[in-house]
Amino acid sequence: MNVVLILMGLLITLAVVALLFAFYLIGLYNNLVTLKNRFQNAYSQIDVQLKRRYDLIPNLVETAKGFMKHERETLEAVIKARNTAMAAGQKAAANPGDPSAIQNLSTAEVALAGSLNRFIGLAEAYPELKANQNMLALQEELTSTENKISFARQGFNDAVTTYNTATETFPGNLVAGFGNFQKASLWELSEPEQREPVKVSF
Repeated sequence: MNVVLILMGLLITLAVVALLFAFYLIGLYNNLVTLKNRFQNAYSQIDVQLKRRYDLIPNLVETAKGFMKHERETLEAVIKARNTAMAAGQKAAANPGDPSAIQNLSTAEVALAGSLNRFIGLAEAYPELKANQNMLALQEELTSTENKISFARQGFNDAVTTYNTATETFPGNLVAGFGNFQKASLWELSEPEQREPVKVSF
């Protein structure tokens, strides 16, 4: 009789331990899902600001066209870089955890920043353009958007770092492997020109 009670007690203890362990694993899994959703949401904040910038650029170019008639090549380069960055942004938005999508976006953004800087440098040679109220308003909005993009990128990188830490540390790495949680990429500024914000002041 005592042996039966001991065995039943042991089975109940094992069942409770197994149940607690299952709840622990469920908690780890849910935490990884939460962290993944946070970095995806953080990317969507970047996406909103990038779209805002992409919408501003054609207006900026259109305003400058009347003044910069002989700079057609520069104006077209800005629009082309904007379209390339926009396409890369759409791919990154579809899967912000994909390292190649984030790298392609980063590269496209470098090209866009470079063409914008060349455009703005040329625009400074046109005094009438510098004094144009529409151009000044667009310039201020673009500056504000650039700042918001920087803050959003920092928020994204913070969320990705937290997520990656959870997927790489024990025991989260076991649950991450089982749940197919892939490491996400930071949006890093590797090129020297990427570290400089677009200068939009006249």
